[in-house]
Amino acid sequence: MDWFAPTDLYCERTAPGLFNEPFNALSNLAFLAAAAIATARRPPRRDVFLWLLIAIVYLIAIGSTTFHMLANRWSLIADIGPIAAFIYAFFLYAMLRFVALSWMVSLTVTVLFFIASYGFGVAIPAGTLNGSLGYLPALIGLIALGAYLFARQYPAAPLLLSAAAVFLVSLTFRTIDLTVCNCMPTGTHFIWHALNAVVLYLALLSAMRFGGLAANASHA
Repeated sequence: MDWFAPTDLYCERTAPGLFNEPFNALSNLAFLAAAAIATARRPPRRDVFLWLLIAIVYLIAIGSTTFHMLANRWSLIADIGPIAAFIYAFFLYAMLRFVALSWMVSLTVTVLFFIASYGFGVAIPAGTLNGSLGYLPALIGLIALGAYLFARQYPAAPLLLSAAAVFLVSLTFRTIDLTVCNCMPTGTHFIWHALNAVVLYLALLSAMRFGGLAANASHA
């Protein structure tokens, strides 16, 4: 496999080159802003897991910018790797802090979620809905988590359900990117970036505000 082979996945890209996707590249500043605002809120220094989540959002900004500038196979991994890392790391965090499961049970549930998500991704035809269908397990997981916590009247639920609603809208813009090229040469992928930054910030905010409640309650 040629890891430096160029890719052309989005409406905005019309040729190889570092600056052929200016909107897609610059919109990654939204991820940087989300991570920076979370950092500015000064989470507890001892909460290593929360700081790890924030660090992953910084990596998402770097990886996505790299991909939308280089647009080749190795930079695609740099793009999707941190996104996947945040999905499963936050899921594990939620199982531990919001649902108050033990480490062993939380890890087991997270691994099962990963296996189910991977199996779903393998089962669907490549490129279905412009590749957006692969994010469906993450959306379903976020909705299910928010609904479960809402039923238990856990205060993080509104933030997580709001994140799920924004995620659904962002997925819509990601999906229609190639279909709007004729009327919108920039495409809509950059809107996916901007809205996803909101999703990630809402997830981080839920962790910063309420991440200790379930853990504290389980040891009360």
